[in-house]
Amino acid sequence: MTTKSNLVKGKATPRGAYPHIKRAGDFLFVSGTSSRLPDNTIAGANKIDEMGTIFLDIKEQTRAVLNNIKDVLATEEATMEDVVDVSTFLVNMNDFGGYNQVYGEFFRKETGPARTTVAVHQLPHPHLVIEIKVTAYKPLSS
Repeated sequence: MTTKSNLVKGKATPRGAYPHIKRAGDFLFVSGTSSRLPDNTIAGANKIDEMGTIFLDIKEQTRAVLNNIKDVLATEEATMEDVVDVSTFLVNMNDFGGYNQVYGEFFRKETGPARTTVAVHQLPHPHLVIEIKVTAYKPLSS
């Protein structure tokens, strides 16, 4: 079985000893992905009111996460259509509606992947409200 790990140039550096993506045979495993940008800023956490309160936008973060995943998959010539399983971690289940709306821009319920969404106490940065990991099936070219 062919295995290969990959760090993707132009993406935020993982915050631990793991790659962005790992191939195991015909399966691709994308590590938990956030809305962090290459400069370590966080998409969807850039609106601050006059009192210094930061507005955390679930829709913007979800879109950034799924676009990051899309870019990571492309390094193995895979697309979002190759995704077979999605695990989503939300800090607040009240964000489910906004997350679900943006998710529908990337996947269709008739043809999309299996999915599990769970609430978690926190993520590795206080401004992150969502993290997603996926498994894709993309056979190696013969």
